[in-house]
Amino acid sequence: QVQLVESGGGLVQAGGSLRLSCTASTRIFRIYSMGWYRQVPGKERELVATIISGMSAKYSDSVKGRFTVSRDTAKNTVYLQMDSLKPEDTAVYYCSLQTGQYSPKTWGQGTQVTVSS
Repeated sequence: QVQLVESGGGLVQAGGSLRLSCTASTRIFRIYSMGWYRQVPGKERELVATIISGMSAKYSDSVKGRFTVSRDTAKNTVYLQMDSLKPEDTAVYYCSLQTGQYSPKTWGQGTQVTVSS
């Protein structure tokens, strides 16, 4: 069973930047998608950004123009560069991976991002 290991969360002031990383623990030869979701207490987990193989990246409207998702295929790693952070970006960020379009998502353990005003 593949595990996703996340890093890069922390505390930052509004307007600052953070970069999240997520690496799969084993080599995966077929990845349909890798991406990032976030969740705040009392709310559902929501999509932040994802890369689907053969397609361009997708972003939620709330982060377009501020966040950039990228993937290093050789390292089975996905990154989330977060710039111009806002207090409303505060959440636990989860990495996700799918090996097929209809496969269940594998989730990382989550990393806390806190943006102070």
